[in-house]
Amino acid sequence: MAFSCQTCARRKVKCDKAAPTCARCRKSNAGCVYEAPRPRKRRLSSDDALDRLARYERVLRRHGLLEEAHADTVPTEEPVSLLWDEPETPGNGGKLLSAPGKSRYLSSKLWQNLECEEVQGLSDTETEEDDPATPDPLTGAFLGGPQRSLLQYHPTHEQAMVLWATYAERVEPLCKILHIPSTARLVETVSQQPAAASKTDECLLFAIYYFAVFSLTDEECAAALGRPRSVLLPLYQSAARQALVNASFLKTTSLTVLQSLVLLLLASQHSYSAHTFWILTGAAVRIALRMGLHRDGESSAGGTTSSAAAEAKLSPFDVEMRRRLFYQLLPLDARAGQAAGAGVAALPPDAWDTRPPRNVDDAQLWPGMAAPPAEQRRGATEMVFCLSRAWLGSFFARRGARAAAAAAAAVRQPWMFADVREADRAIDEAEAGVEERFIRYCDVVDPLHFLTVCVARAGIAACRLRVRLPRARSEAATEEERREAWQLALKILDADAAVCLHAGLRKYRWRRDFLSAAEIDAAWDRIEHQYGNHDELAQSWRPLYLALGRLALKAWDANPPTRGKSGAPEPGFIAALRSACTRKKQRKEGWGQNGEDTDTTPGLALDKSIGATDFDLSSSFDVAGVDWVFWPELIQDGHYPAGHQSGDLSFSP
Repeated sequence: MAFSCQTCARRKVKCDKAAPTCARCRKSNAGCVYEAPRPRKRRLSSDDALDRLARYERVLRRHGLLEEAHADTVPTEEPVSLLWDEPETPGNGGKLLSAPGKSRYLSSKLWQNLECEEVQGLSDTETEEDDPATPDPLTGAFLGGPQRSLLQYHPTHEQAMVLWATYAERVEPLCKILHIPSTARLVETVSQQPAAASKTDECLLFAIYYFAVFSLTDEECAAALGRPRSVLLPLYQSAARQALVNASFLKTTSLTVLQSLVLLLLASQHSYSAHTFWILTGAAVRIALRMGLHRDGESSAGGTTSSAAAEAKLSPFDVEMRRRLFYQLLPLDARAGQAAGAGVAALPPDAWDTRPPRNVDDAQLWPGMAAPPAEQRRGATEMVFCLSRAWLGSFFARRGARAAAAAAAAVRQPWMFADVREADRAIDEAEAGVEERFIRYCDVVDPLHFLTVCVARAGIAACRLRVRLPRARSEAATEEERREAWQLALKILDADAAVCLHAGLRKYRWRRDFLSAAEIDAAWDRIEHQYGNHDELAQSWRPLYLALGRLALKAWDANPPTRGKSGAPEPGFIAALRSACTRKKQRKEGWGQNGEDTDTTPGLALDKSIGATDFDLSSSFDVAGVDWVFWPELIQDGHYPAGHQSGDLSFSP
């Protein structure tokens, strides 16, 4: 026979194919039946062929080798980027602005979407953002600026300890660049003998002093240091700049000097024009490359040091501090590039192999340690906020790079995926990873843990929204797709509101104290347009809109636009919100204790529809303690979901 009998085939043994009975079946007295096997199903390759054709067409179009008319012959899916400001790609370049004797190139898509006249105007005036009355020693450093003594600028020992405590509490948990125990000893020693401070020590101390003052409010600074913030802030900023010049920071190979530069840049993002700041972060990146921070000090196998690290004799402590600094510098340079219209200016994923910092507390590290610390596999450490952000960024960069390789070079950029399905799979994997590694160990009673949860989940929601927004904007979008995008946007806004309303996070407010007067005015203009375009926001009695209205009034009272401070009348939407809040307060006061209506004000039935005993914006409503799943229910009918308590602090994904 040409094939085995069914008994031998089922037993997966060799059959001699003798007829009418094979030898094995005769020996076991089994029935020997020969039956031709079913033909194998041939895999339909049409889908694969279409996928390959679509990928090849994307590559040809990206390199300008295929006209758009031919690209429509086969339906294709464009690559999906998780970056809100995509870098330029071949065939989709930037915009060149030119004027007599000068030019500027914009590769950022956010800037490219602006009208040419607006961009040209911003380009012409951006140099005016720097204060010409304040000389910048950093700029002079490129030309060999003079060195000056800073002895007179050192604070007293008591003031230095206050500034250090402020920095350690407010700044370091969100940056984690320094080693708290060893830096505390440095501040304690040098602040008592400033004349003995080295140039490197002065760099770090003045960067710490400046950042500490930057994190304080005017009232806090006057109470803690006895001098106005408006005086101390430029004083310590100027001293920190000069200390870097004294240490010849452009030639440095000192990790401490680079730490000082990065701290100064983190706190000075709006002390320079966007383009100048991008140049400065670029200099910091080049210094880091010269010091080899883009190469990890350990190999991935067994924790043994690599050959490069062994030759440099990097200690486990130095390896860890280099990782911490590198993972703060990369996103700082990327944000600077976006603000300057240069797109994402980060190193490509294949240009560095530095691993994320270890999940350890500072107490597990010390200079001179012989072996790397044992990383905590369970539980949140002091690194939880920085690690969660670093892990997500590194994950998407590496995942996008692998996707590019798998797509036969169809996708060249990090954070970019071949299609929506692949991007969704990456986001799902990232969400599961950050939940498993970090969020599950966070206690939302701890302010830093609460911030970590909010930022991580808002970041995942932002990635999902980035994937779905192009489809939601198209005419072919379904109602379900638009609602999904809307819910994701709400989730991001809710996370921001929860963070801003949390009393324990006020010490971290310096992270968002970066808006100029012009930016605040522009933001209020957009909010006014929103209320003008959506009358229901000011007129509806839905609890969510009431809560948003109360937040808008609080924001207006706390930080109105500059034109509002000059005595100009409030815009119509603010006046309408104040009137609505006044009417609601009057109606609430007219509601009898027994639940009977003692007020005949028209429209009271609207309050009844909410249910005064079920929902009270003035007392029980707390955005910081509301489950994300709760918000869609509020939009629908204004009631808590069944079994949901207003004080529940759970955070469901």
